[in-house]
Amino acid sequence: MASSIFVIGAAGKVGRRLVPRLIKEGHRVTALYRRPEQEEDLKKLGAVPVFGSLTELSVEELAQKMKGSDEIVFSAGAGGASIELTTAIDKDGLEKAVQAAQQADVKRFILVSAYPKSWREELYAQVFEHYMHVKKEADTYLAESSLDWVILRPVALTDEPGVGRVHAGLSVPNGSIRRDDVADFIVAVIGKATLSHRIIELVGGDTPIDVALQRIP
Repeated sequence: MASSIFVIGAAGKVGRRLVPRLIKEGHRVTALYRRPEQEEDLKKLGAVPVFGSLTELSVEELAQKMKGSDEIVFSAGAGGASIELTTAIDKDGLEKAVQAAQQADVKRFILVSAYPKSWREELYAQVFEHYMHVKKEADTYLAESSLDWVILRPVALTDEPGVGRVHAGLSVPNGSIRRDDVADFIVAVIGKATLSHRIIELVGGDTPIDVALQRIP
């Protein structure tokens, strides 16, 4: 069944893969963007671009932009930037989006989070430790909300073409997963409307995505 999906982080590496897949499935996609040059790219992907910075919009302003949406997909992230920006986007931004979804009466919220300690480089140790701390706080905030939620925790992300096969569950081994496959898994989660209040870890594997999702209770 087609839905109206509001994507935060649509111009990101996962978001850019997700949008055309949602369009192909017949969903209507509204994409929040903050840089003028992103507007035309999002239109080409098939989305309806909506201008606004997650860090600058108020809860009320963001809720107004979400009005009429059936589901939120939050795939925004600071991408290993400073501690301050990581907090502003991955924690404060997520909390703002959850509050806005509640105000806008959007019932379902899908969060692309992070697998604990998926990859570590000593050069970025302090920022990474803060990132993992913030991601945990964001997961908890969403999980304690009144929304129907699904939290996805992919392991280290790569850019190779997707293969349509994953290992998904409450806990999975360390490793890597292709961003294409994460995007396809999100589309499958949206298609399983009854799935709620689940934290799902994702790594590359041998199981077709639809089968892997069917095994999630």
